[in-house]
Amino acid sequence: MNAPTSLAASGSDRVAFDRTELNLVLALYGRMVAAGEWRDYGLSFLRDVAVFSVFRRTAEQPLYRIEKRPKLRNRQGQYAVIGMDGQVLKRGHDLRTVLRVLERKLIRAVE
Repeated sequence: MNAPTSLAASGSDRVAFDRTELNLVLALYGRMVAAGEWRDYGLSFLRDVAVFSVFRRTAEQPLYRIEKRPKLRNRQGQYAVIGMDGQVLKRGHDLRTVLRVLERKLIRAVE
């Protein structure tokens, strides 16, 4: 009787993106793939953070990491976009607003 409870408890302590959050991230990912900017992604669900990593090529370091850290919800915001060099590009409480920093990459001058 105790084994299923402990298994359920161990699986539920990981942070994950919910369906709405994942839809926002995947919509941006699809637009960037169509623009030829991104080619691959990876997901990591850890104890204190969920990470969506974006790659230009599969074997490289991620270009960007989109992170969700619920422990920072009441401070500077649980969502962050982090660049390849580890610099936080944008942090906030609203995922849609945080992702705008990456959407600027789609805006190009038309000649």
